[in-house]
Amino acid sequence: MQPRIPRQSTTERDGANRVDNDARLTPELAAVVAGARRRALRDGDRQIDTAHLLHSLLESDPEVRVVFEGGDPQVARLLGYLVQRSIGYGLRWQSSVEDSGALPVLPGAVRTAGVAGAEGWSPVAAGALEEACERAGRRGDARARGVDLLAAIVRDPQSRAVEVLGRGGVDVGELPARLRMVELRQVGLMAAGCEECAGGVEGGG
Repeated sequence: MQPRIPRQSTTERDGANRVDNDARLTPELAAVVAGARRRALRDGDRQIDTAHLLHSLLESDPEVRVVFEGGDPQVARLLGYLVQRSIGYGLRWQSSVEDSGALPVLPGAVRTAGVAGAEGWSPVAAGALEEACERAGRRGDARARGVDLLAAIVRDPQSRAVEVLGRGGVDVGELPARLRMVELRQVGLMAAGCEECAGGVEGGG
């Protein structure tokens, strides 16, 4: 007997295409979101939640992984907890919706999720995606990166991702400061690159 695989509605498929092509996400973050969706579908979960997003971020975004003070061993421990969600503590999540109210779902969040009424997304995950885009905008970037999504996720102390981070020994309270360090380092690298390009142009003139 073949295992039952949840079927996606036309609305969900159309929404998936829209979020994968959302101009406000970097290609890398769009790939993270697509990976989270595939995992939720494969596991038979009713919605994409912040734990799915965290799992995909840790697997595919090097910039996110360096945020964790414990380095590769801590990331591996977190991935181990996330892999166990379908057989361990995550079983209780299957009968409930991730919605703590800390990140309200605004109309923009529904647009980001690309699904009418945020169908297929937990309210917290949809709100985090929208917050990630707004965070990038405040920084002056047109597209949100993985670190923006991580920062949005950890704003909600009741999110499933934060629960997993706590189980993995991560001090969530320190993450915002470490995220800022990553941002400053990125800005510094970009500035250095611009200066190098400018020097090359002047030298060539």
